[in-house]
Parts: sequence; structure tokens; C-alpha cells
Amino acid sequence: MSTTEHSVRLPGYLAPVPDEIDAHDLTVHGSLPPELSGRFLRNGPNPRPGEPASHWFTGHGMVHGIRLRDGRAEWYRNRWVRTRALDGERMVGEDGTVDRRVGTANTHVLAHAGRIMALVESSFPHLLTPELETLGTCDFDGMLTTAMTAHPKTDPSTGELHFFGYGLSEPYLTYHRLSAAGRLVTSAGIDVPGPTMMHDFAITAEHAVFLDLPMTFSDERRRRGEMPFAWDDAYGARIGVMPLATPGTVRWFDVEPGYVFHVGNAFADDRGRVVLDGARYSPAGIRAAWESLGTDPSDLAAQAADSGQARMHRWVLDPATGAVSESVLDERGIEFPTVDDERVGRPARYRYAVADTLGDTGIVKIDTGAGTSKLHDLGEDTVAGEAVFVPSGAPHRAEDDGWLLSITTRRDGSASQLLVLDATDVAGAPVAAVDLPRGVPAGFHGSFLTDDELGL
Repeated sequence: MSTTEHSVRLPGYLAPVPDEIDAHDLTVHGSLPPELSGRFLRNGPNPRPGEPASHWFTGHGMVHGIRLRDGRAEWYRNRWVRTRALDGERMVGEDGTVDRRVGTANTHVLAHAGRIMALVESSFPHLLTPELETLGTCDFDGMLTTAMTAHPKTDPSTGELHFFGYGLSEPYLTYHRLSAAGRLVTSAGIDVPGPTMMHDFAITAEHAVFLDLPMTFSDERRRRGEMPFAWDDAYGARIGVMPLATPGTVRWFDVEPGYVFHVGNAFADDRGRVVLDGARYSPAGIRAAWESLGTDPSDLAAQAADSGQARMHRWVLDPATGAVSESVLDERGIEFPTVDDERVGRPARYRYAVADTLGDTGIVKIDTGAGTSKLHDLGEDTVAGEAVFVPSGAPHRAEDDGWLLSITTRRDGSASQLLVLDATDVAGAPVAAVDLPRGVPAGFHGSFLTDDELGL
């Protein structure tokens, strides 16, 4: 069905907001930790009033921000990312040419080298001010010639930013690396069979890990006005391990077919094997999830456990022998897995994720060491957003010594809060909850940006 024939009626918690607002001195329930000094920013798609939506993933980027300082929530504001797409320009021309300076910038927002970037995987990043005004696109002084993933990874030891871009024509996949100062220092093409939707990837201290999975692009579908990506049984599924010392050289491992939007983490174990965790959909699950996003998803929470739900999955890849093993880390249906940023690419015990299935709605802490998980139950009437871990800053802290921040929204879209949980006691009562001045639509990804990180 083409987008001219069909548009999605987004339900309450996904419904876009019609305008930009500012609010100050927000009501706080409980006590905000004074160590939380910075901005919690969250990005997501938000069509303008009157614009049709053909899919939950479509819509112009809108960043929602909450300023925390000295135990207070000083302000909330939301701003569309001022892209050329917002002004009506199209990224893909009628002849199929792509302009990377045009994009929706609707997926993630993070900072590197003091610059705030709004990201979508099809275009260049857009730079924002700390007050969420748009400065324009960034191609790193003309060095970037591909799109930039919305899921780059910062190495906690070097401060370097590793990322990739996938394309609809060759080169289909390119690896990139930014220095800690924000200079593009490495770009290397990687050979893959064709154009796929490669949404996320992972790093270890010595590797980049790519997921070449069977969600393939069709220009014919694009020309018909349909979602251009679809599941393709014939493509196969594999995971690639690239030593960072030799960019472009990848060892590929065939794996059971499935799809991963979001990885949890990766690391190299003491035997030199690469261990990768991610939210994996089965072939039937990704078909159900993808189809539900292109229809009216007004009852996503009622999806059956084996129909459209991902589970935390682990792959162990041995570069020495070529062996692969796979296992399910947790049977709970989840999405948006996160990890302590200081342990990206290193062994980490905990993953945090969002659950939204019938009878199981809230924020999950998965203990990969004990093989258990705990749920902060929000009840059926509230939906959680991605949970961002913020460390406490205590010297020699435990891995989970910190807080989880998430924007929660009533399922009918009537109200939202910024929820602050003690990461050591996820199932316990919230540390604090900040009332937001409007219902914030469920979006995608965000970051907590400290004042020091932004040079403020």
C-alpha cells in the first residue's frame, strides 16, 4: 500500500505534538540527586500538524529537553530540528540521487567534542545548541561523504567516536572514526552483498562489529511510495568482526536469521572471542513488528510474546576457529537496550531495557552474571522510553552505582514525566519524578549531557 493511499493514525502515546513550548520550574516528586547537573535530551519523529504519517518511524526530528541543576528541574523545552526536510525538500531526487544534507534528524541526540548532534542514519548530522536551536549540518570539514549512523559508539578509554554509514548504492557500508577532538581520521569501505538496513553496530576495545542482516532495500518499493526496506529470506544473516587496527578487513560469521535494531554491548573475553549482546527479533517476530509499524499500532502492548517482540540475545564469535554460539540471555520481550557508557566495548554485567508487553510494562535491569532480570513496573497505562544510565561519579563505584533516566508517557498521551530510578534498585520506588508540561510522544534515543561535557 502506498503512502498516498494510507497513513497511520498514531495513538495517544505516539501522537505528535503540534508546537514548540517552554516551561520553567517544573514540579519534582521525590528528590533529584544534586549530581544530576546537565540536560536530558530525547529525540524522536514528530510530523508537523496536517502532515500524514505512513509509518511510526517517519516524521521530522523533535528534541525534548529537561534542564537539571542543584536538585531542580529548571526547564523543559521541545524543538523541531530545523532541517531542509522540515522546509519541504526531499533527500532522494526523482533520479535516485541522494543529498546527505537533507534528512529528518529524528533518531538520536548525543554530544562529541563539545558538539551536540541530532542523528538519523540516512544523512549528515545536524548540530544543535544547548538550548536546542539548530546550527546546520556537519560533514566534518568535508571529510564525510556517506550517511552517519544514529548509533555511533564512543570508546571510553580513547574518547574516539566510531561509526559507519550504509548506502543504497555502492559502497553499501563504510566505517569511520572521529578523534576525541572531533576530526574525521579514518574512513574505510567494507564489502557487503547489497543494501541493507544496518541500524546499529558495536565496538570492543579492539574491534568494530557489524550486523549484515536480511532487511534489504528495494528501489522499486521506494518508487511505489512504500517502505523501501523489507525482510528478505534469500539474503542470509551474518555478523562481521573488524580489527580496528586494520579498517576494512572483516571476518564474517554466519548466524541464525533474525534482525537487530539495537545492540546492548560487545566485548572480547579472556579467550579472544568477541561477545555481542543485542535485542534480537526472530524472522516471524521482525515481520510482525515491521508490519505493525506500518499499520495502526494502537495496541502494541497486546502483541503476543512471540509476535513482534525482541529478546536479549548473545552471540559468541571466535576469530581463531570461526565458531559461533548463540543463546537467549532473557526471555522477556524488550527493546532499546542500554549499558553504562563507561563500559561500552568492555565486559559489563548489566543491561537496561524497555518492556512493553501485556502484563510486563516498564524498565528492565538484566543481570548477565546472575542470569536474572528485574522490572520497574509502570502498569499497563504508562509506557517507558529508553532508559539512559548516568553514573554517580563516586570513586571506585560499582557498575550499577548511578541512575536511570527515562521519559514515561501515559498510554493515552495525556501526561509525561521524567523518571529517575536508582540503578542499584530498579524495582524499587523512583528516586524522583519530574512532571512535564505536556504528553511527550514515545520517541527513540537520547543522552544525559553534563555541563562539563558541553563546556558550560
